[in-house]
Amino acid sequence: MTEQLLVTTDWLAEHLQDDDLRIVDIRGHVLPATEPLPHYFNHQEDYNHSHIPGAVFVDWVREITDPDDPHHAQIAKPDRYAALMSRIGIGAKTLVVAYDDAGGMFAARLWWSLNYYGHTRVVVLDGGWNKWVAEHRSVTAVMPQITPAIFVPRPNSALYRSGEEVLAALNSETLLMDVRTPAEYIGQASRAQRAGHIPGAINQPRGDMLNPDGTMRSSDQLRVQFAAAGITAETPEVIVYCNGGVSASYGLLALHAAGLHNGAVYDGSWKEWGNDPDKPIV
Repeated sequence: MTEQLLVTTDWLAEHLQDDDLRIVDIRGHVLPATEPLPHYFNHQEDYNHSHIPGAVFVDWVREITDPDDPHHAQIAKPDRYAALMSRIGIGAKTLVVAYDDAGGMFAARLWWSLNYYGHTRVVVLDGGWNKWVAEHRSVTAVMPQITPAIFVPRPNSALYRSGEEVLAALNSETLLMDVRTPAEYIGQASRAQRAGHIPGAINQPRGDMLNPDGTMRSSDQLRVQFAAAGITAETPEVIVYCNGGVSASYGLLALHAAGLHNGAVYDGSWKEWGNDPDKPIV
């Protein structure tokens, strides 16, 4: 069976009333690295004003992150993550549909984090909120009534890489895929004290994985794109990184969409690596 990663707006419109469905609105935005802090924002007020019927809101800035980690955006610890998922009604049989207004970046972060914690019944709404409203589909300001569920976190280490694991993988057959902007990759901008990239990393900007309307490029297009960068099914491992693991999650989603299941996310990403003087950079 082909892995289901994305659903269309047509599909979601037809399944809004499904009993086992939980729609998650995870809208937000990130300012460019060259802008003054803060850079990270949720769109809670936008959700309160209007959202897809039945959707619950998740704050990508605070709710699925670890408040004790100095590198912002690191994934929440198991208990914290499970408490949130339980509260918003995500149990073992729940199909989660995540959407945002940022070309799938935050929805992909929820996709990765749920998969990391063992919940594979999760898909991303292709085109997200922007496509939904452009098609004049139903929206509401009514807050859904949610019955809490039991979410049991089961971390899948295959999807997660630490800085030490990345360091150990340098000069090996493992490929590093940097999905930050070209300016960040070459060191013209940085969210860390140091600028540049991890030695040997190839730059595959997240924006290059998108169509103009914010949907993901086709599987065939992505396969060609990744193959041109040397990433194929024969590549032993692809470690994806960005600044804090969020865009990297979309990179992993795109790899899966291309039929490549040899990837993992370096969750600390550049905000960890670039702030560690003991880590090599280019």
